Amino acid sequence: MRITGLASGMDTETMIKDMMKAQRIPLDKIMQKKQYMEWQRDDYRSANKKLFDFRNLTNDTILRQSTYIQKTVTSSAPDDISVRNVTSTSDFTGKIKVEQLAEAATMQSSGRVLNSEADLKKTLKEIKPTINIPTTFNIKAIKADGTLDTKGYDVKIDENSTMQSILDDINKNSGVTAIFDSFTGKIAITAKNSGNSQNSTNEIEFTGDFAKYFMQMDTNNVAAATASRGTDGKNAKFIFNGLETQRQSNTFQINGFEVTLKKANNTDITFSSAPDTDKILESVTKFVDEYNKLIENLNSEIREKKYRDFQPLSTEQKADMKEKEIELWEEKAKSGTLRNDSVISSALSQLRTALNSAVSGINGADRLSEIGITTSSNYMDNGKLVIDEAKLRKAISDDPNQVYELFAADGATNSEKGLGRRLVATLDDTRKKVIEKAGSDSAVNNTFSLGRTLNGFEDQITRFEDRLLMVEDRYYRQFAAMESAIQRANQQSAYLMNAFGGGQ
Repeated sequence: MRITGLASGMDTETMIKDMMKAQRIPLDKIMQKKQYMEWQRDDYRSANKKLFDFRNLTNDTILRQSTYIQKTVTSSAPDDISVRNVTSTSDFTGKIKVEQLAEAATMQSSGRVLNSEADLKKTLKEIKPTINIPTTFNIKAIKADGTLDTKGYDVKIDENSTMQSILDDINKNSGVTAIFDSFTGKIAITAKNSGNSQNSTNEIEFTGDFAKYFMQMDTNNVAAATASRGTDGKNAKFIFNGLETQRQSNTFQINGFEVTLKKANNTDITFSSAPDTDKILESVTKFVDEYNKLIENLNSEIREKKYRDFQPLSTEQKADMKEKEIELWEEKAKSGTLRNDSVISSALSQLRTALNSAVSGINGADRLSEIGITTSSNYMDNGKLVIDEAKLRKAISDDPNQVYELFAADGATNSEKGLGRRLVATLDDTRKKVIEKAGSDSAVNNTFSLGRTLNGFEDQITRFEDRLLMVEDRYYRQFAAMESAIQRANQQSAYLMNAFGGGQ
């Protein structure tokens, strides 16, 4: 704690602070440069985020083949048969007559196993104290490929097992589902996969005394069906375009289309597909809209006015201003951080070139203009794309795969690559340059160029603050010396006055 000005009567504290303000001017300029560069770094990263988001959108729309294979399928009996496209790039027309639906094999207990649902949570010993509980039993069931699982699943049991825990284990791990029916007291078993087995006469098999005596199950579903307490698995039987055939499941694929049989009625049902033009158009339009937003944003960044008279505010300057004044000032101070930036300017030029050139080596339309997408003739739009919806809709309706090739062709040379792939390559290259300059959100300063400059400013600030402390200390020592000299002079003056006064 310093107490100054006692001898001189001067406010030396304020005088030193004012003198230090002049000394701090170079430091304030360094801190202003540092602050401005931090704003610039953040604006680079914001632009990079927009590039990244648009890159992902490009991959998820115009470069994804599923965008172009969306189809509408009409059926003469949609309640009997449903058809949807999965992977087909061509249209699909056909006729189906369903003779038999696929069914899963079933089995039921021959008698009452439990008296009530309350017994489900009792241990096996509580239900039947005299029973000799085995340690395991095995369940074999038909697999998704239509063959019987010859290994099956071993259900492990002990004295602490409950019927609920056993049913849970069966449902989770085996090829069947099991339920307890409280009305009959029986257990019902259903194969998880429908159809009849290709390598066995059975679709479900039980092995073990527990299944036989406690669950009261037959050894297999065929024996159960013979005793009227089960059914055989059945394949779906149908005639497709004159071909008699079968499937293990009621849902299956033909030529990239998924067919679901709902009813057997021995009646010819016709269906046909066509491109879902509206959905494909929606995806392409979304891509164009987001592209236009991106270049509008990037152009505004490189054309934003820079206000050189509005430098970043120091802490002392902010203290003398109102919050709204600070906000308005910094709005201008932050402006123009990316003005005329070469990386972004180059990216905009390359993006326009990528979309305006032709794609060689593909059939059909090889330019955007041929499918109804052109560059705006208004120079103020800075290269925005314009859609002729009628022309684009027709191109999609005629051949959606042709539109896909225009965007996504994966040729050996750049001229043979689709427009979307060129676009992504430009975006990736630009993002790499921006990261080299401004880093990513998690990057440390010494890994990118602006960060290394910021580290240099930090070092300058540290050295300058150390120097200011020394200057301030020197000022205080000088004023202290002055105070001491004034105090000695005052003492001498008082001594002389006393001495002369004493002489009278």
